[in-house]
Amino acid sequence: MTRLILAAVIGLTTALPAAAQFKNAEAAIKYRQSVMQVQNHHLGRIFAMVNGRMPFDAKVAAEDAALLDTIDKLPFVAFIDGSDKGETNAKSEIWKQRARFDAAALKMQEDVAKLNAAAKTGSLDAIKAAAGAVGQSCKACHDDYQAK
Repeated sequence: MTRLILAAVIGLTTALPAAAQFKNAEAAIKYRQSVMQVQNHHLGRIFAMVNGRMPFDAKVAAEDAALLDTIDKLPFVAFIDGSDKGETNAKSEIWKQRARFDAAALKMQEDVAKLNAAAKTGSLDAIKAAAGAVGQSCKACHDDYQAK
């Protein structure tokens, strides 16, 4: 299953330049929501392990972190003009404060890269520390740019 997901992600990553050109705002919204749902699933498993709600499995944590490090750039190409309207929770501040939003995205991506490096060590303590930083990055961006 993990290999299938990884193959799909690699396919998406290689198709990224084409994905940057959406036929309309609705397609962009659906794309970014889908990617974020996948991110949420894999990050959720890591959080469950570090919070003791799921047994720690270093291999699964490393696979999830590697996948996150691959796909964490994908949703941001889909914040195109006009995609603040429709079935989205994206606040218009994203487009009004684009440089600040992009900086928040970059911060999250840097934190995910650190999580990936920590997960490769197999150390639960290292993963806990790195996962906490990712959680803070995600929360900060959602607090500022996601409607409740």
